[in-house]
Amino acid sequence: MDERVPRDPIIGRDAEIARLSALVADGSGGGRVLLLSGAEGTGKSTLLEEAVRRAEAAGHRVLRATGHGSERDLAFAGLHQLLRPVLHEAADLPDRQRLALLGAFGFVPDAPDPLLTGVAVLTLLSQVAERAPLLVVLDDAQWIDSASAAVLAFAARRLDADPIAVLVAARDGDPGLDRDFPTLTLGPLDDVASRRLLDLHSPGLTGRIRKRVLDQAAGNPLALLELAEHARPDRDDHGPPPVGERLEDIYAARLTELPEAGRRALLLLAAADVEDPPDAVLALLPDADDKAWPAVEESGLIRRAGRHPRFRHPLIRSAVYHAAPFDARVAAHRALADALRDEPDRRAWHLAAATLHPDADVSAALEHTAGRARRRGGYAAAAKALARAAELRPGRDDGARLLADAAGLAVFTGDLSWVRELADRARDRTDDPAVIAVASLHVGRLAALTRQHATAFAGLAAIADDLAATRPDTALDALATAAVLRFYSGEESQRREIDRILPRLPAGPLRDWVRIVSDPFGGGRELVPRLPDLIAAAGDRPERRTALAVAAWVLDELPLAVRTFEEAVQSWRAAGPLPDGLGGVVALAYFEYGHWEQARTVCAELAELSVAAGLAHAVACARAIDAMVQASHGNAAGARALAEEALRLVNPLESRSVAIYARRALAVAALAEGDHEAAYEHARMVFDADGDPVHYHASYPALPELAASAARGGHHADAVEIVERSARALARGGSPRLRALVHRSRALLAEPGHAEPDFLAALADPALESWPFERAQTLLEYAEWLRRRRRIAEARPYLSTAYDIFRRLGARPWTERAQAELRAAGLDVDTPDPDAFAGLSPQQQQIVRLAARGLTNREIGERLFLSPRTVGSHLYRTFPKLGVTARSQLRDVLETGTRTTG
Repeated sequence: MDERVPRDPIIGRDAEIARLSALVADGSGGGRVLLLSGAEGTGKSTLLEEAVRRAEAAGHRVLRATGHGSERDLAFAGLHQLLRPVLHEAADLPDRQRLALLGAFGFVPDAPDPLLTGVAVLTLLSQVAERAPLLVVLDDAQWIDSASAAVLAFAARRLDADPIAVLVAARDGDPGLDRDFPTLTLGPLDDVASRRLLDLHSPGLTGRIRKRVLDQAAGNPLALLELAEHARPDRDDHGPPPVGERLEDIYAARLTELPEAGRRALLLLAAADVEDPPDAVLALLPDADDKAWPAVEESGLIRRAGRHPRFRHPLIRSAVYHAAPFDARVAAHRALADALRDEPDRRAWHLAAATLHPDADVSAALEHTAGRARRRGGYAAAAKALARAAELRPGRDDGARLLADAAGLAVFTGDLSWVRELADRARDRTDDPAVIAVASLHVGRLAALTRQHATAFAGLAAIADDLAATRPDTALDALATAAVLRFYSGEESQRREIDRILPRLPAGPLRDWVRIVSDPFGGGRELVPRLPDLIAAAGDRPERRTALAVAAWVLDELPLAVRTFEEAVQSWRAAGPLPDGLGGVVALAYFEYGHWEQARTVCAELAELSVAAGLAHAVACARAIDAMVQASHGNAAGARALAEEALRLVNPLESRSVAIYARRALAVAALAEGDHEAAYEHARMVFDADGDPVHYHASYPALPELAASAARGGHHADAVEIVERSARALARGGSPRLRALVHRSRALLAEPGHAEPDFLAALADPALESWPFERAQTLLEYAEWLRRRRRIAEARPYLSTAYDIFRRLGARPWTERAQAELRAAGLDVDTPDPDAFAGLSPQQQQIVRLAARGLTNREIGERLFLSPRTVGSHLYRTFPKLGVTARSQLRDVLETGTRTTG
């Protein structure tokens, strides 16, 4: 094989490839014979091909054969296929062996002698291996005829001294040769490998369809590829997805061997949904002692879990379902609908699957199902039900309305392609401008999380402009989403467009929200006193509470924002992922509030959803905020990697907010390493050439980073100009927090004798304790200034408070800096007891080690088979013993303990 020909990588089988490589190289790795066992589609043939490629590249000879069902009853057919390329060398065998081998193949009239035939095969293989090492490969060995299998097993057991390796692949439960040989079982791919394989072969598959393929394939590589190839985004029918001819043929061959009653039972099982009550389904099946069951169970298509039969793999369910005639599938769904009269949601879906033409009653039943799913927070299920209800609704305009509503619910799944598809179907069914506008609005809401912010804003603004007079509520919804885009992009022309349209729309909380998000310093702060009442009025509607929490965060009402997020996000999480990409703001609020672990958890959730859905802006937002947390922890390398990834994912002119968060992370990382020039370079990019903010909201919190790096890096005059321009801009509408940051920045840039008033002004408002990292930095900087003025007694309380906050947060570089200042001020600083770790239980030591590596409580629990709550309880009890207050300090404990014991 030409090594220059590109090959797709084999995903998720590194350990298996290593074992095959060892076998091919020198016969190690468990012996000279290895059986590969696994279900259909697990990749046995792919691994055999990889072994052959490596063997041939190493100069080995390869003999191979593949079993075929049609030849299973032909004695020695498999052996003949294997030896045919070297059969001419049988002339060199001893006469009796040569005649035995030729007799087995029918070339001479002598009846075959099994023992002598086995010896002949062993001798022939040894002859071939004298010139080069030999690899014998048997694929689909379950179909090899028994005579060939017996002879090959005989030879394989006697290869001790020969440079021969035998590699056999067979289906689960049917080794084809001998169960006593070493066996390597191929299980399903894990979740990470499954996603990598799907991304490699079907990179355009996203959202709902991608998740369905991953769930249905259950880690089977062939299933992933086949299901992805045949996945259709417009399929909302009940029942499993089609698997393609290749897989269908594999399982259909087994179906043909079953009695009719067995096939009917399997079709009922395949038509039943996993959510259907199992006892109701069981009542439709033949009795357990029915004569059809033994054949069904012997087919290997099902297994029993107590009384209930289950398919051995989801693929088998799909193959059985789609191999059946359409009329039989319809009959199965009708039978299930009759059996599920007390389960209205399940009954509605089975009726829909059995309905071929518009039917108002079935459509209405599905609409009721969607309503119940929505109230439970099942947005994907509700959208799917509405989409199917629309297909069955007799009136075109009514169907279009249902499709538009389905698109609105699908927004909360993060699947942009599905939202677009539903919106397109709605627009195709109606000329009603209101329905068309609503459908387009839903697309724009999710398109906000892609990179095309300018295009999405233009479409939303046009909807708001067109409908302001006739459909003001829809227009206001559109403008609210446009305001989100204005926040993402920071584009000033978009604010002017919002200001032009907004006065034409009705007053109320949503109009106020638009003002806050699009222009918080141009009158938005006037709305601060009303926020608690607005949040209370939102009741138990998490989408409204979350939106108002965003407004509170934008206005720097951080405690109110975090409290509201805590209440609203729990409701969202009960139903699925965070809505509309608002997880980015949630993560920022947690970070600013000092809940850094929660911030990272939210970033991980947001990134996972957004990567799967292809929402580049949302992925970049999660990466940038995570980078800010990592930089503040002192993980400069990790922060840089995340920030640089975020910058690669977005257009900085259309996602200015994300670009600024990434730049701030890079600046903080550089400050943590003492590289003030690099820190200033990144912080300076948060402001334009004239010194104005690149983003009307995200730029201002970077002022202290700009000032700190400029004060030590020779850019004093430039930084002073930027700080003063910002001070003038924030004088009227800026929050107390932003004014405190201006004072802090002025203090850092002031002449040594004139810094104290600004330091004191920056620390004056007790409400600023809600931003603990910012406050601790200010305390430390003021204390450093006091100590340089030899006012050591005054500096000590500020240093102690800052040190405690940094330790609690796990801000390593700042903790070390405060620790050094405390010692310089003549105070003893507690250090972790190096013997404390040894005093923990083995389980507690494991938990501490994993936590020190950055694993979350959930990840630790999965590894140690503990609940996240139990992990958290252990950490809570161990922190005081170790003398730490934050997870980031655990690494110091471990390093100290290692140095002591070493």
